[in-house]
Amino acid sequence: MALHITGEQSADELLSNDPFALLTGMLLDQQVAMETAFAGPEKIRDRLGSIDPATIAATDPERLVEVFTQTPAVHRYPGSMAGRVQQLAAAVESEWGGDASAIWTRGEPSGAEVLKRLKALPGFGEQKARIFLALLGKQCGLEAPGWREAAGGYGEAGSFASVADIVSPESLQKVRAHKQEMKAQAKAANAAKG
Repeated sequence: MALHITGEQSADELLSNDPFALLTGMLLDQQVAMETAFAGPEKIRDRLGSIDPATIAATDPERLVEVFTQTPAVHRYPGSMAGRVQQLAAAVESEWGGDASAIWTRGEPSGAEVLKRLKALPGFGEQKARIFLALLGKQCGLEAPGWREAAGGYGEAGSFASVADIVSPESLQKVRAHKQEMKAQAKAANAAKG
């Protein structure tokens, strides 16, 4: 699998080759541009020397905040996101033996089971779990039965609804346009209520 999310070859290679890096990028994908979020794992690895869950889980929290705060910052909210990434690393380490891919491969789970496992992770709500499941299915070779149904609208073939659909600069623009349209609709709906 070769992902093309960040526009930076080395960051995309890390996402393509390290399941925990990909999981971390998804966690960081809120309140920042998708490319910024998914470039975060490479910054963490370069500054900390590792993106391994055991290393991150064992890092002094203040040191991890320093890693996130260095310019350019890993995230717009470096303190809180450093804590969330550390919680995610600790969960992957304790519950999955440090192997993030076990979340979607151990025991040949169904799409619904993978979704359930993702939602149990710190920082992964319903929507984030569905988007990540769609990313696994559309771009990472996940063959769990029923993954498209479990991913909901994000699993639809030919959609441009999320990071799961970014395979090129053109598809990135389509996803960005879709997100802007959804925000505009939500804003209009809120204005109509008020």
